[in-house]
Amino acid sequence: MTHDIIAIGDIVIDAFISLSKTDAQVVCDASGRACKLQMNFGEKLPYESVEVINAVGNSPNATVAAHRLGLKTALVSNVGHDRNGKDCIDTLRKEGISTEFVRLHEGKFTNYHYVLRYGAERTILIKHEQFAYALPRFENAPRYIYLSSLGSNSLPFHHELGAYLKKNPEIKLAFQPGTFQIRLGIEELKDIYAATEIFFCNKEEAQYILKTEEKDISVLLKRIKELGPKIPVITDGNNGAYALDGDSVWFMPIYPDPAPPVDRTGAGDAFASTFTSAVALGHDIKTALSWGPINSMSVVQYVGAQKGLLTQKELENFLKNAPTDYQAQKI
Repeated sequence: MTHDIIAIGDIVIDAFISLSKTDAQVVCDASGRACKLQMNFGEKLPYESVEVINAVGNSPNATVAAHRLGLKTALVSNVGHDRNGKDCIDTLRKEGISTEFVRLHEGKFTNYHYVLRYGAERTILIKHEQFAYALPRFENAPRYIYLSSLGSNSLPFHHELGAYLKKNPEIKLAFQPGTFQIRLGIEELKDIYAATEIFFCNKEEAQYILKTEEKDISVLLKRIKELGPKIPVITDGNNGAYALDGDSVWFMPIYPDPAPPVDRTGAGDAFASTFTSAVALGHDIKTALSWGPINSMSVVQYVGAQKGLLTQKELENFLKNAPTDYQAQKI
């Protein structure tokens, strides 16, 4: 079977712990520094609830989003030989995701994160197992590869993937870099940037990647394109999203929330994977821009990054009932 999209990236289990606002506080100041989550040290502090969600992470989230929108998807990832790894694989299979490229490693543990929820925001305690990354042999090349977060020991794997894409230029790459990939810098990943069809990041990440304080997103998009990506896309939180299509910059506002967000985890993944799915389904950039914010809106109405992901019929129903000003605008 030829897959429409094969996503590559780490898989994790998220344990969402809802903190008691009586025993935890978020403290901000006017200096512009990051807000701090504070709890008393050395005490036994009650929490409100815990919810464990299997098989998440940028790339697993993308496979689920694409599959629910009607595409055939698979995941390239690694799990430990433990109960958590089995649970992740079982969850993917229940979602209809091919797990033929998920490697099980003896003596390793599946990635497990603790998500400290305070209202709709969260702080995530992360620990990544050091897996040996290797590109599988694809009997049938996919139409798209979706690359996102990998561990800090994955640089050689990126070069292996870059060489594979150079030999197979018919495969289109969607690249949503994770923290390590952003920190690696442009020079280390120049082969990946050069092979990229669609590129996703937020405004702050674009400034970091380009080592600039430039605030004009039109300028940031064009500078990202100079690195290789044909269709750079930059999100700016509640200010909307922007995409460069040829020489044209398109802007899309956010889709209004039907209720206050429950949990913002996975909103960026939902946007990027839905945009990619729309393009893979044959839609133009304007349509892809209109799809992405709808899935982001839906995801933040639930705990976790996947529960709110929509089918194509559900997404199109939201689009049909969108406000009149929910339209892509050329700027």
